[in-house]
Amino acid sequence: MMRTMKIRVSIAEQALALFGVDGRLLRRYPVSTAALGAGEQQGSYQTPRGRHIVRAKIGYGAPVGAVFKARRWTGEICTAEAFAAEPERDWILTRILWLSGRDVGRNRLGQVDTMRRYIYLHGTPDQVAVGRPASHGCVRMRNSDIVELFDLVPCGTEVEIVENEPV
Repeated sequence: MMRTMKIRVSIAEQALALFGVDGRLLRRYPVSTAALGAGEQQGSYQTPRGRHIVRAKIGYGAPVGAVFKARRWTGEICTAEAFAAEPERDWILTRILWLSGRDVGRNRLGQVDTMRRYIYLHGTPDQVAVGRPASHGCVRMRNSDIVELFDLVPCGTEVEIVENEPV
């Protein structure tokens, strides 16, 4: 069996840890998960728990602050002025790691499918605090952190999202 890097997100800690192929902690980042807590149901605006993989990486080479809509760069860059004009917008910036659930009936297929819910690890405006629940279901990261993580992990990387456990 080939060993790969692994990502673990703790909703309780609002943190993401990246582990190397040897299981050693490589990086730890603050994140922001869903304001409405943990849950898998379509339309819940909650962060899905369980085992996932990075199904797709989107945004390679895009500038920091690039605004994505429907997984496509709009050509916009999120500036302080753009954010101030639309502070309640669900900004998806810089890079996207699109997740796919691995647990049938929990976060894969039917009304609990993480990929069909468009759950990502993605960048957020610099003005938005990470380290507290505030997203619409995704895992938000600082732009510099998502760029680094994006460059470190390949598609297929395992991602485990836990609710009340440490990373």
